[in-house]
Amino acid sequence: MTDATRAAFRVSGRLATLADAARRTLTDRGTAPDDDVRTTTAALIARVRTDGDAALRAMAREFDGVTLAALEIPRPRWMAALDALDPPLRRAMERTARNLRTAHEAFMPTGIELETEPGVTVGRRADPLRRVGVYAPGGRAAYPSSLLMGVVPARVAGVGEVIVCSPPGRDGLPSPIVLAAAALAGADRVFAVGGAGAIAAMAYGTASIPRVDRIVGPGNAYVAEAKLQVSVAVSIDAPAGPSELLVVADADADAATVAREVIAQAEHDPRAAVVVVAIGEPIARAIAAAIAAVLPHAERRAIVTEALATRGGLLIADSLGEALAFVDDWAPEHLLLAVADPTAALASVRNAGTVFLGETSSVAFGDYVTGANHVLPTGGLARSYSGLSTTDFLRWTTWQRIDRAAAARLAADTAVFAAAEGLPGHAAAAAAWGER
Repeated sequence: MTDATRAAFRVSGRLATLADAARRTLTDRGTAPDDDVRTTTAALIARVRTDGDAALRAMAREFDGVTLAALEIPRPRWMAALDALDPPLRRAMERTARNLRTAHEAFMPTGIELETEPGVTVGRRADPLRRVGVYAPGGRAAYPSSLLMGVVPARVAGVGEVIVCSPPGRDGLPSPIVLAAAALAGADRVFAVGGAGAIAAMAYGTASIPRVDRIVGPGNAYVAEAKLQVSVAVSIDAPAGPSELLVVADADADAATVAREVIAQAEHDPRAAVVVVAIGEPIARAIAAAIAAVLPHAERRAIVTEALATRGGLLIADSLGEALAFVDDWAPEHLLLAVADPTAALASVRNAGTVFLGETSSVAFGDYVTGANHVLPTGGLARSYSGLSTTDFLRWTTWQRIDRAAAARLAADTAVFAAAEGLPGHAAAAAAWGER
């Protein structure tokens, strides 16, 4: 690889000879907060738990520069925001909501009942959560798409009440586009509350904001840390960090297309992690040249440049198998398979938040309109977490029924097992059925 390539990407070279330190630079990308973030967040949560709404109003003055007359935004304000949307944007948001509903209705799990042996029936039933909270960033980082990704699946799952928290602007209201998305998605209540305070309010409840059973949605470092800290009291979605993309490109890939995908994901954040694994040096050189040609014209080129120089990689694999082995090690949030047979390659992928099959399957489409969810695990957590879906808004009730004849048959083995564990009461409860 050339010196220019090394300058553009933090790590470059052949996978087979990549030094351990360079590999760790790419794979160890967790976003643990510093002590100041952790301590500040804990203090904010404690304030909300102690002072409730008064603490939230004080935080709005401190952090948002606004005095709030009320925390809750009346529904007519959301509807007015929706009516005021530019028609092309409204159509796009409606398309996203429609596709989300279609996909997530199909993703809904079904219960099951079966006999494990005659007279012994076990079953499992999916029950929607009573109430969930969706956090929606505001201000310069207003993401109505993320609000749709949280609220629509919750509605499909049958959640009883969906509330939204989003920070207020100078007018005391969340971003108009967030309010419009809340109306379009079918939220029940919206509150002009942001940051760690909003997470604490949803986790523990205040006079105005009800306690929820699960909190989802992206946010800054304080929001992410608050979600981790309150996870002892309420369930949360996967801990999230900066955006990630891994592209696997073979000799037939279009270098310009790959370059566009790299820049699109790197423009999210200077801490975004974007890695290309090229199968063979010629395509690696072509991709590097394409990025160099496009980058000077990118509107957010400073962010892209910093991201690639800090957490970017351009690696060369000798085979598709070698590239896919790296995929499962790196466990990306987004994986683009720009290879000749992406469907066949998919069969070998186990650790990825969501996979895009072929060059036409731009990650940008998945970020917005396909109906798949873009709330995905980052930092390598795709090894154990999945993307947000209806299952995140359900809990499972398991039940079992044992008839009299089966109880008699189970009695002896259960009693032996319980006695071996030193639980004579269990043994007696079971053995009694064998004596009737």
